[in-house]
Amino acid sequence: MNCARLPLLHVRVEERVGANPLLPQTGGEGIGMVAIAILALSSLVLHSSPAFARRGVRPLFEPTDLELEKTGTLDIDIQAGVIRSQGPARVVIPDFELDFGILPNLELDIDGAYAIEGPQTGPFSFDHAAPDSLWLGAKIGVFDWTDDEAKSSWALGLQIGPKLPTASGSHGVGGEALVLIGHAFYRTHLVLNAGAFADPFPDATSKRPIGIELGLDLDQDLDKAGRFSLTGELSGVRFVSSDPPQLLATTGITFSATESLDLSVVVLVGFLEGSDRYGALLGVSPKIHFFH
Repeated sequence: MNCARLPLLHVRVEERVGANPLLPQTGGEGIGMVAIAILALSSLVLHSSPAFARRGVRPLFEPTDLELEKTGTLDIDIQAGVIRSQGPARVVIPDFELDFGILPNLELDIDGAYAIEGPQTGPFSFDHAAPDSLWLGAKIGVFDWTDDEAKSSWALGLQIGPKLPTASGSHGVGGEALVLIGHAFYRTHLVLNAGAFADPFPDATSKRPIGIELGLDLDQDLDKAGRFSLTGELSGVRFVSSDPPQLLATTGITFSATESLDLSVVVLVGFLEGSDRYGALLGVSPKIHFFH
């Protein structure tokens, strides 16, 4: 994976500092980061809640990474598959993210999804479209720091932008903002996501979903060349509006076929009534270099 301003979050640390890959790994800070994220998620979504007036209005929160594309490079991340919600199943065709490097520390992101959902009861059929809101975001690299002796790095970033109504009946412009804290050590890359959102109104009579979100993104290189990696996400949402909380975990494998093409498979499972129950997605992520 190619990065610009925040290189150590997606490049193996031993390549930057000349470390012997057989030396013991020191990941105490990373373990602490994971523990803090789990405790914070538990506090966010598992404390007692009032009765909910609706469910399944907002799509699941997917934590992001701190990879910034090189200037003039477009990364097209596309996933397709099947997801079973608390009600009907849906075919995702596709879940997509377009990332374009504008400056060494600035990237334009377009994030959305289109799905065909089945009926509430009976066997699955292509019943109706179920698109997500379109998030137009700027990802900004604020700061990065490297400790060569400890073979680790830290980085801070932001992602912020408006959310446009694309589903049938939705209206009004929303917004979302995330603070991203990244830590890399040896072959492990962690990014903590924390933020808030106000989505477009889902229909003419309902209030807009508003909430706080927290997540952890993991990318673990499995080989020295970095061609195979284990990915994982843990995310939760606590709503201010009358929507049930969400708690979701994903895991998968990514294969870097070339420097400009990644292939992936991801499975997901939800744990709370606002989450999807389970699903599986296949992904392809090519990079296109327009200029340098």
